[in-house]
Amino acid sequence: MNYRTYSRSQAVLMVVAAFTLLVGGGTFTYVAIRQAVPAPLELSLGTQAAQAATPAAAGLRYVRLTAPDRTQVLDDKGKIVAIMTDGSRTVHLVGKKRTFAEPRFTKAKLHTEFWVRLAPRQWRAGAEAEKWFVDWFAKARKDRSPDILALAMEYTYLGQPKRDRQGRQYSGDAAFGPLSDTDPDGRAENSDFYDYLGVSWSFPDKEERPDPAHILSLDCSGFLRMVYGYRAGYPLLGTNNAGPGLPRRATAMASVGPGTLLMPNTGKRARELDRLLPGDLLFFNAGPIQGANIEHSGIYLGVDDRGHHRFISSRTTANGPTMGDLGGESILDGTGYWALRWRTARRL
Repeated sequence: MNYRTYSRSQAVLMVVAAFTLLVGGGTFTYVAIRQAVPAPLELSLGTQAAQAATPAAAGLRYVRLTAPDRTQVLDDKGKIVAIMTDGSRTVHLVGKKRTFAEPRFTKAKLHTEFWVRLAPRQWRAGAEAEKWFVDWFAKARKDRSPDILALAMEYTYLGQPKRDRQGRQYSGDAAFGPLSDTDPDGRAENSDFYDYLGVSWSFPDKEERPDPAHILSLDCSGFLRMVYGYRAGYPLLGTNNAGPGLPRRATAMASVGPGTLLMPNTGKRARELDRLLPGDLLFFNAGPIQGANIEHSGIYLGVDDRGHHRFISSRTTANGPTMGDLGGESILDGTGYWALRWRTARRL
């Protein structure tokens, strides 16, 4: 049953060579080639293996931790300021608490002090002393424009349409896209970010044109690529090979994707919940054959007000991105559909 109502224009959008979007109060230019185209945070997060605390300016200390290898920034009271993970561009900053909710599909709410952003380079131990990080970190701590979590919520049923100066919609309630007549679960991939936008796109390894039937739609991996790639600027690939960017399909993201692998895919339910931080990419076996196969992806949001590890993903039952429980609870703990099928996670 579909609980959504839509008032969307399905007209094919004109392909352009370049266009400018107004995003989060700023102006960003994207290029498309025609026809080529919970509670207060404590020091304990994950496995603790503090090795050394590095003195820093402005009363900050940098502490090294493991599983995964990362650097935790503490203020003079020992509270977490930020977390940077080795091999990942994702930075978790602690700021003003926000609440995310989707009342049509769940009574749970997500309260979080984490703001998830992408640094210009992958983190490595000692990078706190490098100019690129010092400059970026100073600005990022003051930045209140939409982060990864806020961007993800823009594509739920609560998302209001946002348009660029040419009138093209780049944000707002996304459908999942046309369903498959052949897949046993009725799922049909092919709704990538450029399909939502209705523009042709040129990747370093492939050229794509939008399918008119998929405009304003995002499948599970297309949703991740829209949020992390198109909106936040992470490099994207057009194929599913290893490379300097996020592949197209969920299975490729999990197996050969960039960033930091947080736990191996053993073909069994993943259990390392303590390794997760908001914004991490999650991968599930949602097919008829259980094991290490990956057929679904989502974004981890954190621990909700009911104590459950909640995520957001685009799926057919809610007809698009949702943190709700229609078609299976969007949580990783317990014995629900998605909890039993969670296999691995990656931090970009």
